[in-house]
Amino acid sequence: MPRQYFVYVLMNRWRTTSYIGVTSNLARRITQHREKVVEGFTKRYHLTMLVYYETFPTAYEAISREKQLKRWSREKKITLIHSTNPDLKDLSDDLAL
Repeated sequence: MPRQYFVYVLMNRWRTTSYIGVTSNLARRITQHREKVVEGFTKRYHLTMLVYYETFPTAYEAISREKQLKRWSREKKITLIHSTNPDLKDLSDDLAL
């Protein structure tokens, strides 16, 4: 089975702050964010809701997309998220966590 890479966006429950990351195991990474096992931005701002993700066949493509999204304005990121998740539902409910 070929490896997949993910670019993902997390928000806090108030939807005031977001975080963009890359991983090869989305379910495991979301669990780590939820359990706050890693010190840093996501732990400090309670970023645990998966509101958007994309899948890529290579790490290079995923990292390139992550960098692109991080350069976007907040408004443009929100528009992208709303295009697939208009209610800002926590998509991790659909993952096997």
